Amino acid sequence: MLTIHAAPLVLPVGAAAVVDGAVAVDGDRVAALGPYTEVAAAHPAARVRRWPGLLTPGLRQDRAADLLTRCYHPDPREADELGELSLWGEAFERLAATMDATRRSGSIRRGLQRMLRHGTTHLAGPLGEDDPALRTAVARSGLVRVPVLPAGAAPAGDGAPDPDPFAAGGDLARTAHGPLRVGGRADLAVFDVPDEAALYGGGPRPCVATVLAGRLVHRAR
Repeated sequence: MLTIHAAPLVLPVGAAAVVDGAVAVDGDRVAALGPYTEVAAAHPAARVRRWPGLLTPGLRQDRAADLLTRCYHPDPREADELGELSLWGEAFERLAATMDATRRSGSIRRGLQRMLRHGTTHLAGPLGEDDPALRTAVARSGLVRVPVLPAGAAPAGDGAPDPDPFAAGGDLARTAHGPLRVGGRADLAVFDVPDEAALYGGGPRPCVATVLAGRLVHRAR
């Protein structure tokens, strides 16, 4: 079924922003992009999802390997013991020394889910070539594996990795997986912020929806 994702601001990347814009999705492809009134008129039978804030291409996570292999993402049932935040560094190493395969696989799945909750649709690799559990989890998630960008092209990643791709300091053009275009794969993210500037810095940038190959895989409201 064709679905229209509408938002007060659509930022396609590489093209002008669209106020009161929309992206029509047919299967796993972008069928139309432009002002909502025009997209809706061209597809009158489409289901409409209205989102707050702004709609962008899905994001690329440049530190995916660190997040999935050098962090532990606690199960909610472990919150009293380990807290809710991802463990990194010495805390992770102590846990990894006694971690069995089941526990590690669960952490990998939760790490992938956390990335989806931040608008990530693409993971910079290599990932899992010599690690069947990681390779399987990434394949099942539907997230797209892409090559690591050349040195200097991606924001620097020092210290603990963050599942929020914008935490590395890049702007939307550097952090998005690529531009939204008609005929391209429908990988989208929606943030409840008023404008592009609000995506940057230390303020909140809640991701309210992530669309992966046309499927709504994360919805916060």
